[in-house]
Amino acid sequence: MLYLRPMKESDNKNIKITLLALGCSKNLIDCENMSTELKKAGYNVINDVPDSDIVVINTCGFIESAKKEAIDNILEVADYKVPNGNVKKIIVSGCLSQRYPEDILKELPEVDAVLGTAHYGDIVDVVAKLSGEFDKESDKINLTSGVGGYKHLVNDRELSTEAYAWLKIGEGCLNRCSFCAIPLIRGPFVSRPMEDIVDEAKIFATRGVKEIVLAAQDTTNYGIELYKERSLTRLLKQLSAIDGIEMIRVMYGYMDGITPDLIEEIATNPKVAHYLDIPIQHGCDKILKAMHRRDTAELITSRLEMIRKAIPDCIIRTTVMVGFPGETEDDFRELKENLKKWKFDRLGCFMFSPEEGTVAYDMPDQIDEETKQRRYEEIYELQQQISGEQSQKRLGTVTRVNVCSVSDDGIFYIGRSYGESPEVDPVIYIASQKEELKIGDFVNVKIVDCSDNYDMTAVTIDGN
Repeated sequence: MLYLRPMKESDNKNIKITLLALGCSKNLIDCENMSTELKKAGYNVINDVPDSDIVVINTCGFIESAKKEAIDNILEVADYKVPNGNVKKIIVSGCLSQRYPEDILKELPEVDAVLGTAHYGDIVDVVAKLSGEFDKESDKINLTSGVGGYKHLVNDRELSTEAYAWLKIGEGCLNRCSFCAIPLIRGPFVSRPMEDIVDEAKIFATRGVKEIVLAAQDTTNYGIELYKERSLTRLLKQLSAIDGIEMIRVMYGYMDGITPDLIEEIATNPKVAHYLDIPIQHGCDKILKAMHRRDTAELITSRLEMIRKAIPDCIIRTTVMVGFPGETEDDFRELKENLKKWKFDRLGCFMFSPEEGTVAYDMPDQIDEETKQRRYEEIYELQQQISGEQSQKRLGTVTRVNVCSVSDDGIFYIGRSYGESPEVDPVIYIASQKEELKIGDFVNVKIVDCSDNYDMTAVTIDGN
């Protein structure tokens, strides 16, 4: 329980706060919600760490590289703390806080408060407590009891993105992959009520947002515990009925959740992007079983065939992991051979990172770092060739593009078609032959070039 000193709204306006979002899109959504609540309470939310009184760092703790990024950011912000700079208090929230609250407070004494994944909604109270004690050493705050939860979400949140909006449809995860700490951090999967999701999308539409991107640890599990059945198809139907929404993108699905009814909805609903992000993690049945994945190479093959038959122009993204304990050279070759066969348009690759509390943490036959790195590089070399071949198929095609920004040199607009998800995929550089384009609008373009780094170049055409 926090006992707060009452503060006048005028006091709050004088307190400047910067929020940093690290990691995945779900973290960005949580950060946007905290920012909105702080602004409602009258605080001055800015984007300038050195000039801030309080800095909130919303962290990821999924794998070792994410932990390192979080700690590096905390230490960097600490350099601006009084007496060396203007920052008076540091709050660390999110996944790293949930996993290691005591370690953070002990090993990083510059941190004044930690908030776990169930406590984003306490941000205003925590800031009020800390800002009431700027002039003295305050007690450390540790709010990390419980996990997960979406109760902190506010439908009218302010967006940090202009041309699109991420929309969280669930929290936590029902899957129990042997390498993954997300269920420990975020709890079991909890679907957000459908009417709540639709209400938030309607608010975005009234603000002129035309593209929404659905996010959860497993979007294909949406509704499974709330409505007792997979309900993503029904959600897509309701979202597509909203005036003003032109594109709905589905992220983070599982192959066994890509059901015939979902495929049909994507194929026939003009507002749903012909795009799927389906992390498969591996292509060898032995490793998939050790990972506690439900997929098999045969299932992956059959689902990909089903998707491409119903949606020939579907862009499919995946993620794989190399160096899982017990992965032999034969297992790795099987992964590569299947990737050649499956021809994913986009692919991300991770090296296995042993995470405390997971089954795979102390499995036998751990793979050395040098071997992991070599396999990682081989996968990317292979995928570069596959992605290049897939991109070439789009040369000369006409597609509708969401205009997201302007290039640094001011020569091109930067946009994304149905085939490019924000943040993880290449972009399309657009040369406008006639009029000035507006950020967030959709325009028709013709793709005229594909570069070695997967980005494409396009020109606008008539009929926008």
